[in-house]
Amino acid sequence: MSAYEALKSAFNRIACLDEASAMLGWDAAAMMPEGGAAARGEQLAVLAGLSHEFLCAPEVGENLAAAQAEGWDGKNLALMREAHLRATALPGALVQAQVRAGRACETIWRNARKASDFEAVRPALEEVVKLTREGAEILGQALGLSPYDALMSQYQRGIDAAQAEAIFTRYEAFLREALPKAEALQATRPQQELPPGPYPEAVQAALARKLAQAAGLNFNAARLDISAHPFCGGTQTDIRITTRYDEADFAAALMGVLHETGHALYEQNLPAAWARQPVGAAAGMAVHESQSLIVEMQAVRSDAYLGYLAPLASAAFGKEITLAGLQHRLRRVQRSFIRVEADEMTYPAHVLLRFRLEQRLLSGELQVKDLPGAWNEGLKDLLGITPPDDARGCLQDIHWFDGAIGYFPSYTLGAMAAAQLMAAARQALPDLDGALAQGDLSPLTGWLARHVHARGASAGFNEILQGATGEGLNTAFFEAHLTARYLT
Repeated sequence: MSAYEALKSAFNRIACLDEASAMLGWDAAAMMPEGGAAARGEQLAVLAGLSHEFLCAPEVGENLAAAQAEGWDGKNLALMREAHLRATALPGALVQAQVRAGRACETIWRNARKASDFEAVRPALEEVVKLTREGAEILGQALGLSPYDALMSQYQRGIDAAQAEAIFTRYEAFLREALPKAEALQATRPQQELPPGPYPEAVQAALARKLAQAAGLNFNAARLDISAHPFCGGTQTDIRITTRYDEADFAAALMGVLHETGHALYEQNLPAAWARQPVGAAAGMAVHESQSLIVEMQAVRSDAYLGYLAPLASAAFGKEITLAGLQHRLRRVQRSFIRVEADEMTYPAHVLLRFRLEQRLLSGELQVKDLPGAWNEGLKDLLGITPPDDARGCLQDIHWFDGAIGYFPSYTLGAMAAAQLMAAARQALPDLDGALAQGDLSPLTGWLARHVHARGASAGFNEILQGATGEGLNTAFFEAHLTARYLT
């Protein structure tokens, strides 16, 4: 066996461990009784430790050097080298401690959010932030990056905090001008409400499954379940998506499922020939978010698709659900407290708030105990509203409490990329709206499979956009999309 083949075998084994962790993580969110949390945290910590140990094994370093000497080259080997560098920089004990702290904090957060009790989870969050800071400083030194950029690069290679800040600052200026105009224009138009509930959970689940399947999700290799925070997890051949149901509002669950279906399609369409190899993975979380948002925001919330959905939902729920009602529910601009329920114009403000706060938390400029106040001040500055409690403020998201600091920029970078990809797809597919009016996403998802999914991690964020659209990220496409949808 050549050194390169030995590396492929080692990374295959590491990927299997990571897949096992993913399934245990899904189970913890969707199925596990609360009493299993401590044991699950230990299980995940041990698996993370094993994965780290395998990646840091001396023979991996030796084989990386030997493979280069043998003349092997290419993106897979480069990604292996990067993964090895990251792993060997971090002590195994710290890796396991971070996992344990994240699982413990996330478990406390669930009840703290329900009770809007920040103090209940504050000590656990302080431990998560401390351990994250420690790891970020070590990684930053190893990679020649700032601590925050080192964390960002774990989620999306090729975009740093300075670039993200420039993108967000431009958008902030656009929003301050566009939002009042959108609200004023909206106020001049008649608004048609959806019929009041109840919308039975079982009916919502059946309709959501039907729409996900019609969008291309293969349920022979996927499940749909319930969790406190919707997500897509599992593995390429065993996708696990979740949503949450509200019998007073069916739209939230449907949009959640279709959003996660976009993620799932990306995973299912990754290059099978490179499964369990670094180059066969997704290109990063900003790319991943572009795939969920091009389905949910760009395609499903279009007039064409909503015209298809209205009679389908009417038949399912036995209520008169019109296109105008869906437009009002799904495309109404409104300053709101909850990120996952925000409209697409104000959503980036929620991300910008978190992006700036988590940098301050990581640097130590902002203490965890002062987070609720800083959150409320930041949201008031961006959107002019103040959360009435911490459940609708700094406790609403799972990410920080689970240790995912540096992740939030991916949401808005993904939304901007989705608009750019959709513009290119419409140019390549002139009758796309005709297909969407039939509930047929296959022309769009087929185009994405060729231009995004099939590339795996062989290219970075801007490289994928360059190949699919002819240029790197251009925020003008997102602004043009919002202008066309909300300002005309």
